[in-house]
Amino acid sequence: MQSLQNFKNQSVLITGGTGSFGRFFVRNLLDHAPPKRLVIFSRDELKQFEMQQEFSTHENFDCLRFFLGDVRDKARLEMAFREVDIIVHAAALKQVVAAEYNPFEFVKTNILGAENIVRASLKNNVKKVIALSTDKAASPVNLYGTTKLASDKIFTAAQHLSGTIGTQYSVVRYGNVLGSRGSVIPFFQNLIAQGATELPITDERMTRFWITLEQGVDFVSSCLDIMHGGEIFIPKIPSMKITEMASAIAPDLPQKIVGIRPGEKLHETMVTRDDAHTTIELADRYAILPPSHDNRDYKTYIGPVRDDFSYSSDTNDQWLSKEDLLQMIACPA
Repeated sequence: MQSLQNFKNQSVLITGGTGSFGRFFVRNLLDHAPPKRLVIFSRDELKQFEMQQEFSTHENFDCLRFFLGDVRDKARLEMAFREVDIIVHAAALKQVVAAEYNPFEFVKTNILGAENIVRASLKNNVKKVIALSTDKAASPVNLYGTTKLASDKIFTAAQHLSGTIGTQYSVVRYGNVLGSRGSVIPFFQNLIAQGATELPITDERMTRFWITLEQGVDFVSSCLDIMHGGEIFIPKIPSMKITEMASAIAPDLPQKIVGIRPGEKLHETMVTRDDAHTTIELADRYAILPPSHDNRDYKTYIGPVRDDFSYSSDTNDQWLSKEDLLQMIACPA
């Protein structure tokens, strides 16, 4: 992972660092580009303890720091961000259905937490902030996606606030992560292990974007290398129908249509037509630029997208085969 070299000898902090992304990100940093200091900021003391045990024998363990706190607490963030160079913001409440019934909690963490990250990073002269987003933030129909869209706007707008401080803010937006907690593949696998006689499918037309943890970490790292500030970066990744995914995992099990859950979409979009006029294409990604962007030099720049362009999971030109999926599940890293 050549792009991880951006973190080497830097002071790095990851919010939500005990989650699926955080653990994989930390493992790769320790293996390939150990930072001067790597701070795990999260609110779960048990997960932090487990993570300490997991990495305790690693040769670069000494650079790890564990900092208990919640992104809702601005004062705690200000203390955690002291002398930090790079922040990867991965903390969020993410369950779509839970958001529909607990909206205030999602607003506090995903929106007010984003504001706190911006204020605390400006106060501490942090160099770069990369915020993780989701495909559900584009044309959101659910509360979770709406809070993440607001978060995206907060981080891209923060670029205008940094002034002479010089902090750069960008967002990475990608699809479902294979094997992450709460995703459909572990859900299906648990049902199969429990002896299920059928797999529940919300709608047979449903499609989703898919990315591995390794691809997600590498994408975040590469965006750090090319960011100017204010961009939303979107990787070019494959789509797959949910029915095809279920057939690949359990070819002998029938599928039962159970209906779309509250807040679900049939298909996900990562670049909307309304964003097309400020979107450019690079070799391996798209970038939604801030409206007042200057002339920016991206090494793999192809050009602006069409005015009617959109990047959606149902019209994507990259598709996962069943064989590709099974290989990705077998070797998620």
